[in-house]
Amino acid sequence: MSSTINGDIAKVIKPTRQRLVNNVLFNLSGQGLPLLAALFAIPLLIKALGIDRFGIFTLIWVVVGYFGLFDLGIARAMTKLVAERFGTARENEIPGIFWTAIPVVLLSGLVGALILFTSASGVAQYILKASPELQRETLPAFYLLALSIPMVISIAGLNGFLEALQRFGLINLVRIPLGVFSFLGPLLVLPYSHNLYALTAILLAGRALEFVALFILCLKVLPDLRRSIRFRVAYIRPLLSFGGWITVSSVVGPFLTYLDRFFISALISVAAIAYYATPYSILGKLLIIPGALVGVLFPTFALLLGQNREQAAQMFYRSTKYVIFAMFPLLLILFTFAHEALTLWLGEEFASHSTVVLQWLAIGIFMNGLAQLPVALIHGNGRPELVAKLHLAELPLYLLALIGLLEKYGIAGVAMAGVARFTVDTLVLFLIARHLVPETDFSIKRTAKFVLVAIGVFILAATISTLHFKVMYCLAILLIFSFWAWSILDAGEKKLLLDLTKK
Repeated sequence: MSSTINGDIAKVIKPTRQRLVNNVLFNLSGQGLPLLAALFAIPLLIKALGIDRFGIFTLIWVVVGYFGLFDLGIARAMTKLVAERFGTARENEIPGIFWTAIPVVLLSGLVGALILFTSASGVAQYILKASPELQRETLPAFYLLALSIPMVISIAGLNGFLEALQRFGLINLVRIPLGVFSFLGPLLVLPYSHNLYALTAILLAGRALEFVALFILCLKVLPDLRRSIRFRVAYIRPLLSFGGWITVSSVVGPFLTYLDRFFISALISVAAIAYYATPYSILGKLLIIPGALVGVLFPTFALLLGQNREQAAQMFYRSTKYVIFAMFPLLLILFTFAHEALTLWLGEEFASHSTVVLQWLAIGIFMNGLAQLPVALIHGNGRPELVAKLHLAELPLYLLALIGLLEKYGIAGVAMAGVARFTVDTLVLFLIARHLVPETDFSIKRTAKFVLVAIGVFILAATISTLHFKVMYCLAILLIFSFWAWSILDAGEKKLLLDLTKK
């Protein structure tokens, strides 16, 4: 490898606090700015497309994300294998890992394309309760999605490679404009067409640009990729053995997450999807906070757990604190003022259907955000099968809860089922993390205590109906929370925070 790359490697194998903070901020920017675009675009899309057409368009967004599972976990596996080789005598294996992983991902993408292509007609005709006109629009849109799947899932592999090299700044240089485009792009189409095919085409045009940009960056960051283009059969087994269990989680996890929308469509209506999916999509964007951390933590855990487990445990503790600090205040405000916020954003009719859904989902998103941290630790420890087996065990129980609560409480019941699943998932994942890395025991116990208090705070907020008392309650809780948060910061964290406030 070149001396430049070796010099960069020497830097990234030392996960300093400042470097980690910078990488997390890069990730937050890359995921947060598209969220602002979503807040602007979604009301305009709903108004222009109507509830039914917008409901199906949200399913197209889901499919674009869900079919990333066909990378067979290769992206995650490549991140781990490349991160483990930094700063070792095996650095020369990195190009071989890249040129083995990317073709395997493309080949698996063809399988995903074939599955979607052959099932599109059945989904449009029998699962979606839409008008014949919308069904005719949906089918060609799904065919277009099928053709794009190999390219779409390869993006995850390219991102995974750059994450292993700690190039989060470059990743988000691409992610920010194209993430914004995924929401604003459809608005550009609206003056000319409301057809789902046209809207899908503009989404996929953005993904094509993202693929090209990331591929060029990979070649630029590691010039040896251009000089050593070799497919190595020997790397297929380690990629698939780690990635296979990631695939199980990638299949079952999103299946559990997005299954609710298809049940809502089949048992209630397409319009009900919008009333459920819209608050979910906005709250779900808050997962960019733990997501930004996890993107940085996973390759770092993969490195540290083999060298300095105490430092890994300390990083895990800090990460749980930061996720709580960032997510709890936002979710408390959204929970307490759910009806007011939805009315202001989407109107009284929408708020009447979605307020309770948003409140339940706020608790679920909080639990899900915390759960991502032990997942990163478990994967970094080389035990992805534990997460996959948990998801498999949850599947039948969640299906029973989902169907039962949907029939009894409608879309609010779907949100209840989600909260139950996220709570069980989070509890078990933290227990597994403590078993694998006992050094995390203190941070896990402290997190559990806070979660119990937080749930009580949310429940009390749900009993308040007057705006004046909602404001007083939120201010009181946030004041108490601020004092508590300051008390558990260490000296270095307090100094860093004070320095930031002075700038």
